[in-house]
Amino acid sequence: MIIDIFTHIAPKSFLDKMVDLGPKMGNIVNRLLAVKPLSDLDLRFKAMDAVPDYRQLICLPNPSLEELGPASAGAPLAKIANDELAELCRRHPDRFVGFAAAGHLDDVDGAIREADRAIHQLGAKGVQTYNHIAGHPLDEPRFRPFFDAMAKWDRPIWLHPTRTAAVKDYASEEKSRFEMWWCFGWPYDTSVAMARLVFDGLFDRHPDINIITHHMGGMIPFFDGRVGPGLDVLGSRTSDEDYSGILPSLKRPHLEYFKKFHGDTAMFGATTGVKCGLDFFGASQVLFATDAPLGPIKKTFDGIDGMELSPADKQAVFYGNAARLLKL
Repeated sequence: MIIDIFTHIAPKSFLDKMVDLGPKMGNIVNRLLAVKPLSDLDLRFKAMDAVPDYRQLICLPNPSLEELGPASAGAPLAKIANDELAELCRRHPDRFVGFAAAGHLDDVDGAIREADRAIHQLGAKGVQTYNHIAGHPLDEPRFRPFFDAMAKWDRPIWLHPTRTAAVKDYASEEKSRFEMWWCFGWPYDTSVAMARLVFDGLFDRHPDINIITHHMGGMIPFFDGRVGPGLDVLGSRTSDEDYSGILPSLKRPHLEYFKKFHGDTAMFGATTGVKCGLDFFGASQVLFATDAPLGPIKKTFDGIDGMELSPADKQAVFYGNAARLLKL
């Protein structure tokens, strides 16, 4: 079996409810509907059939629920989405191995309650969250109970990037251009979120927590020199804030913590970044993913299948690592 650990789907009742929330939501829904396999199962299954014995882990697409509005609107959306994601998995066990639950993490207590319900009543394999919560970093102390709960339940977290054109490339401009906010902004934001969690001591508090980073950990594998030796002198470049206690507060060298994240192969069919990620994380921490239907299934599979990996490593990437995390 081939398990695609990070794919997106937009259930119809979820989209209908978004339209009910207001005109702004209608524009987002129209954009999501334009990617037809997000909601059209026939088209989705046809694309899936290109790879034999292939299954998907499904979760919501961008934007994050926190970007859509306050928790008063986002929490009901999360419940609707989780109910329908669970139903899709029940109806199509030959297609979907499970789902990552949605939540509105701006209401931390409410998000934990919904995660509890989704995991322990609906069968969710874990929870998807984003690299920031309505502009707030994941290392804010108020989010610690969420990570505590996921570690206690021993369920993985799917970490998805989110950024819009409103985050501009240059101070002189009004917005980002040429979709650089997506092409380079998302890997950057993923990398920053990972670093902030490391320096906040997440892996010292929860050594066995599992976090699946989309797009092979963003920039981290390629910039391991800057992340490792480059940050050995953390604080030497900063005069208005004291970082001298950060590295001594960690129990291990900081670069080791970055290798505790999982990276996925959702690189739009490219293999250079996958090879870099395999070298950095190791085959036991890399999971097959395509970002379908936003990324190519067959091209991604063929690229990795054609790489010079040992049979054991290939089996781990395509199936074994995901089966372990998902408790299949």
